[in-house]
Amino acid sequence: MGRLENGAWVADWYDTSRTGGQFVRSTTTFRHWITPDGSAGPSGEGGFPAELGRYHLYVSLACPWAHRTLIYRVRKRLEEHISLSVVHPDMLEDGWTFATDFPGTTGDTLYNLPFLRDIYTRVSPTISGRVTVPVLWDKKRHTIVSNESSEIIRMFNSAFNHLTGNEEDDWPLELRDEIDAMNDRIYHGLNNGVYRAGFATSQQAYDGAVTQVFATLDWLEERLKTHRYLMGERMTEADWRLFPTLMRFDSVYHLHFKCNRRRLIDYPNLWGYTRELYQKEGIARTVHLDHIVRHYHRSHTTINPYHIIPINPIIDFEAPHGRG
Repeated sequence: MGRLENGAWVADWYDTSRTGGQFVRSTTTFRHWITPDGSAGPSGEGGFPAELGRYHLYVSLACPWAHRTLIYRVRKRLEEHISLSVVHPDMLEDGWTFATDFPGTTGDTLYNLPFLRDIYTRVSPTISGRVTVPVLWDKKRHTIVSNESSEIIRMFNSAFNHLTGNEEDDWPLELRDEIDAMNDRIYHGLNNGVYRAGFATSQQAYDGAVTQVFATLDWLEERLKTHRYLMGERMTEADWRLFPTLMRFDSVYHLHFKCNRRRLIDYPNLWGYTRELYQKEGIARTVHLDHIVRHYHRSHTTINPYHIIPINPIIDFEAPHGRG
């Protein structure tokens, strides 16, 4: 992992020395919004109108935050309209790279640059901050619109509707407060909780994080006894923010991040729910376990210094889910 300091690359990893061994996620840098008419969104500046073919998405197929944006690119029928570059799964001393020696990578299809950090420095040679995926890029203004996944999926959810005719709404007005509360609970307890467990450098930090992970999974299991989806009978943004974490759980979080009290397949309701979401139209092609397993085990040198990739369980997401 690394960051840019005044445009210079500094290779590092997550520093927990000042947080009692706890992993603290860095904040994102770019918070502009694509809107139907280019007016300013909730943050950042205006000037990013929805136009078909104007925007480009940089992702890692391994990253759960980037995975959200791929799901919405599929769900909102934007694959033909928002182009894509896929980084290499290994994130080592140079951070995310555009090497193409692994299946599914594309290189930088816009500028043929070697590193994702070069995309950031195109915006400003003296830029500072973490170099993260996803990155939503404006090909007309040659700048980053956003690198905050939770906001990118909301842009994809609604900004292009008048151009594509896809009116499906995963963040409906009448459920927004409930969805936001659900997202917040799942983010702290599970989405980011697995990272807090995996990157903890003290027993106390690990114990607290992993306890919260399984408390959250237990709560979700109980909720899905009486709810088909998190909000009831309709899928919402909350389901698609949860899904990338669940489908990675048994492959990487259970072993690699030491979240091993139980597996996802030990939760009947969560396991059926995950398989149902996987089998929704187009979702399977956003899932790339080869990138996921390689990235976590080869990139996190503080956890796995010898880069040994384990023989993983065979997980059948296409098995019948029994949920109607």
